[in-house]
Amino acid sequence: MPNEQARESDSGTGLIRGLGLKEAVSANVVEMLGIGPFITIPILIATMGGPHAMLGWLLGAALAICDGLVWAELGAAMPGAGGSYIYLREAYGPDKMGRLMSFLFVWMIFFTAPLSVATGAVGFAQYAQYLGPEISPLTTQFIAVGLCLLITFALYRGIRTIGRLSFILMLIAVGTILWVIVSGLPNIRADLLLDVPEGAFSWSWGFVSGLGGAALIGIYGYGGYNNICFLGGEVRNPSRSIPFAVIASIAIVALLYIFLNTTILGVVPWRDAMASQHVVSDFMEIVYGSWAAQVLTYLVLGASAASVFALLLGYSRIPYAAATDGRFFSVFAKLHPTKRFPNVSLLTLGLASTVFCFFELGNIIQALIVIQIIIQVLGQIVAVTLIRRYRPDIRRPFQMWGYPIPSLVALILWLLVLVSTGATIVGLGLLVLACGVGLYMLRARLAGEWPFGQPVGES
Repeated sequence: MPNEQARESDSGTGLIRGLGLKEAVSANVVEMLGIGPFITIPILIATMGGPHAMLGWLLGAALAICDGLVWAELGAAMPGAGGSYIYLREAYGPDKMGRLMSFLFVWMIFFTAPLSVATGAVGFAQYAQYLGPEISPLTTQFIAVGLCLLITFALYRGIRTIGRLSFILMLIAVGTILWVIVSGLPNIRADLLLDVPEGAFSWSWGFVSGLGGAALIGIYGYGGYNNICFLGGEVRNPSRSIPFAVIASIAIVALLYIFLNTTILGVVPWRDAMASQHVVSDFMEIVYGSWAAQVLTYLVLGASAASVFALLLGYSRIPYAAATDGRFFSVFAKLHPTKRFPNVSLLTLGLASTVFCFFELGNIIQALIVIQIIIQVLGQIVAVTLIRRYRPDIRRPFQMWGYPIPSLVALILWLLVLVSTGATIVGLGLLVLACGVGLYMLRARLAGEWPFGQPVGES
């Protein structure tokens, strides 16, 4: 039974439930407050063409809340390592369609996990150029690679140590943003916030497409509210801690982002902010001078590294979960002999992330979001309804507020984001999906599994 995972104890052979409520919230917030808000503000402004780009953060927050309720319900019901791998397997039938859905999710992770880590590492390297404008593009790429390797090494230790480290990193990330907000509030100019181009809100496909593109950047900035679900097998009292961590982290980060963007757009003219690669450092230079901008840059880089840390931590548990379930290569089921963390999975994803450090940041973000939507997100929203209707054996200690409205709103907003990315990126996502289906069918044919073999439990 899936709920039995919530009662696991530290038997000395499995994962350790070493993350409490504080560490659970920290694991989410650290990932969410990485380099995202510092590098995406100019992209967001360019997408909408003015300070009304704030709509992107608001729409992203709405999407994060609605989708977060999906994660909270599923995470509390099935708190094991791997998150979506378990949810999709159980919702679609563990011996039938669930085999394909869970396989596709693990297949997706070998693209999205390195892409996610690479976005943080590339953003880190690009922001570091504020301290050294003479750094060449090639050097920037190798800085990103170096960060991926350093974070992989930092994660090569037990979960209790990592939980304490996550809380410290969260304090640094939150403190950085609070410094910007407090510094800028007395200097906000209303005329800059209201400098919206004429016709900015005229209803057209261009407006809808721009809003979808802004939502894509916004939801990337909120990405990470589900991180604790991937660590479900290492959380104490998961039926309470997981929903609280998901909802609390979204609320904390949404407030910080809204105040952060209002502060920056009220001090830096939006046309200047749109052209800046280091907009928060430029902001601090206006308010205090170059010394503050340099100090802030170091803090931003620290927050960025912390986000990469949290990303790789959560994702490394997914291949482990599939391998222990007998549905992925058995080597990924190995744990470190003394610290009991999935060392093979961690090393594989950490090294794979270095490959994507040589691509453009904008392309990495788009590919990441689209692949997730096509393979994971849409199927998981449906999974909530399937479990409610067909799996009464799965206890749901937390239930989505206002069901089914949040899941329907999340579905609509995700589709808006998807259609706004363009045919090329969507085609890439569909290609990854098709390759995954083909690989599953080949594996199932060789193993005599569904749909070629008789489902387990049937005679």
